[in-house]
Amino acid sequence: MGKKISDFFKLNIIKGDIGLWMIYFLLCMISIVTIYSASSRLTFTSGRHWVPLMSQIGYLIVGFMLAVIVSKIPCKYFKLIPIVGIPIVAVLLLYAFFMKSDLNESHNAHRWISLFGINFQPSEIAKTMLILAVAVILSKLQKEEKVNTKKGTKMMVRATKGGRTKAFTWVLLLSFIICGLIVPENFSTAMMLFLVIFIMMFIGNVPRDLLWKTIGGLFLVSAVFLAVLLLTPEKTLGKMKRMLTWKHRIEMAVGIMDVDKESQEYKDKTWQANMSKVAIASSGITGVGVGNSVSRDFLPHAESDFIYSIIIEEMGVAGAIVVMLLYVMLIIRVGRVAQKCDRFFPAFLVIGLGLMMVIQALVNMAVAVGLMPVTGQTLPLISHGGTSIIIMSMNFGMILSISRYANKDKDEKKTATREVRHPAVVETNEVYSSVGMV
Repeated sequence: MGKKISDFFKLNIIKGDIGLWMIYFLLCMISIVTIYSASSRLTFTSGRHWVPLMSQIGYLIVGFMLAVIVSKIPCKYFKLIPIVGIPIVAVLLLYAFFMKSDLNESHNAHRWISLFGINFQPSEIAKTMLILAVAVILSKLQKEEKVNTKKGTKMMVRATKGGRTKAFTWVLLLSFIICGLIVPENFSTAMMLFLVIFIMMFIGNVPRDLLWKTIGGLFLVSAVFLAVLLLTPEKTLGKMKRMLTWKHRIEMAVGIMDVDKESQEYKDKTWQANMSKVAIASSGITGVGVGNSVSRDFLPHAESDFIYSIIIEEMGVAGAIVVMLLYVMLIIRVGRVAQKCDRFFPAFLVIGLGLMMVIQALVNMAVAVGLMPVTGQTLPLISHGGTSIIIMSMNFGMILSISRYANKDKDEKKTATREVRHPAVVETNEVYSSVGMV
């Protein structure tokens, strides 16, 4: 089996880390199986049994093709993307905010826009663009220098003179602009993205005191905002429907909803979370079997936001652990790729993209099992949806491109090391050649 996989990679169709490719394929296969079972609501709405599954397979095929294409692009060219990409996503986010599309009215959110007949979420593109921009900024302000230690001299990574403050200023400015445009309609995405950027700055030698002051300031602002939001009567909020949604979700999460638990209003507001718990409660160790879910017919967005609940119901705790381990293995492989990089930009980029996918997966899982309020985050490469799958596949392609670059660089270093370690062999061959023995 291993030989067949190696032969497939030798066809030169796909390149990069084999482990990452296997994780990608497994997530896609799980997506197909689960969407077939979880998309009963979409099937009922469209009146066509195979439409949701075939559309998902179509998205996955397009995503795979894009991952292959992007993986073959040298990673140095990714630096050019945010120069054009950041202004474009800023315009798209503003367009989504002011246009107020009704493509996602169910959550009182306006995250979607339609251009040339294609519906997509600008925030999905914005996540990748900001991570690319931050990777460029942090890489430009890093250097290696010799440092004297008690054990001798060794090479350490330091920021250029004044670079740490410059990096912090530029990264924070870009983050506030992009995340600020995302917040009004997608608070959870903005928070996840800022968390990834914060970790990238932490790794990128940005002064710790500046980072902690930023976190402290954001925590204070968030606490004041939440207090005002919870204390403000619903009538005062008026037409700010998104604020009402946040208020209801927070109240439900902390159990302070001022609503009769027997009323229809309370049941409507807690329906998603309750049905998710029902799905999990009926799972057991091995689940009820693929295709035998009962909760899928009653759980809103079972094919996207709550697909992990369906996975647990049908595949049991064992299936849930397998899916979680795939994302854990993903971040481990990403970490190994970053360690192999001898340049800063690809290392920062691969860490940022990997963290974004894994954190989003963990948030989706936490919501499904009731550890977090409902956020509307999908499970990367598994949930139904075109924008998410295509963008995530392209991100995977960039990670694979970096892994290819890192492996190539490692092989070149090994070759150079062998030549340095055996100079006598080279000299001996030269002598033999001069006397006609070679």
